[in-house]
Amino acid sequence: MKTTVFVFHPHLNDDSKLNRALAQGAQEAGFEVRDEYQLYPDFKVDVKAEQEALEATDQIVLQFPIYWYQVPPLLKQWFDDVLEYGWAYGSTGNALQGKKLLLAPSFGAQEADYTLDGRFQTTVEEVLKPIETIRFHTGLELMKPFVTTGVLGLTDSAITKQAEAYVARLSEN
Repeated sequence: MKTTVFVFHPHLNDDSKLNRALAQGAQEAGFEVRDEYQLYPDFKVDVKAEQEALEATDQIVLQFPIYWYQVPPLLKQWFDDVLEYGWAYGSTGNALQGKKLLLAPSFGAQEADYTLDGRFQTTVEEVLKPIETIRFHTGLELMKPFVTTGVLGLTDSAITKQAEAYVARLSEN
């Protein structure tokens, strides 16, 4: 099974210790990793190239930080541009049918903050729900997400362990 990791982090090589470590770990383990902000710094997404990358993989991994309880802007644009009617959904849109989708979001705050009675009074599952819902249009098979919380307080050794767990998760299928 071919796995492709689509990384959507606007500062991957500047100040993202966790997402950089996850992406590097995946790449070193032999998975294809696409740094979408590096590919499209001007936000002009090559729709056909992205669709070809999606068609050529069996397991799609979307790796991204959560900002203000939402995905980064390039990921939202990518959804709008790449998952087009007639290709990803609609009466003739079946390009993604049966492919696996793994979400790999990272949250700055601690896990306890993402409970109904926690600091944000919302859960990780609620934050991810709008993204997960694309499966109903595309036929993607949603896998249990690989969630990292508490990113702002992670030590270097914790980041290394999380990257190892990520590679292990990507290797499961």
